[in-house]
Amino acid sequence: MTTFHLAQVNVGRIVGPLDGPELSGFVAELPTINALADRSPGFVWRLVDEGGEDSTGLRPEEGDDLLLINCSVWESVEALRDFTYHSDHLRVLSRRREWFRRMGEAHQALWWVPAGHRPSTAEAMERVAMVREHGATPRAFTFRETFPPPSPAPAPAPAPASAPVAEAESV
Repeated sequence: MTTFHLAQVNVGRIVGPLDGPELSGFVAELPTINALADRSPGFVWRLVDEGGEDSTGLRPEEGDDLLLINCSVWESVEALRDFTYHSDHLRVLSRRREWFRRMGEAHQALWWVPAGHRPSTAEAMERVAMVREHGATPRAFTFRETFPPPSPAPAPAPAPASAPVAEAESV
């Protein structure tokens, strides 16, 4: 049984409004790429907005209408790496400069979460901030420097068997 899964977040500043002509190619690719992720080996979950299709309706930083967030959970670093770099996702990733501005700071973070945990937007942004401030650490890292999942806490020792309590004899 896996006790930890890998969460990932990436943020990007789009070159124009989501409904503008500059983003039409990106928007057209979203259903295909999200469906590919959903059926990829090792995929667990992805963040979606109220529409339930993708996360493009979410804004991770108040007042910044051009900053998008993508967050998902995978069984392992290898599963996420395979999807990111060894599937049709790479074709779309290679076009990112058409749709996203180059960011001068870290825009991605990976971290281990207990199996079943679903990161919030705030938690994901905290992990990006950790990478920006401290670089790769076991708490937040990137594909360039990964860390293994935490060791599970040892199971508590079983309680010692107690001796049966003798019933008091009546006089």
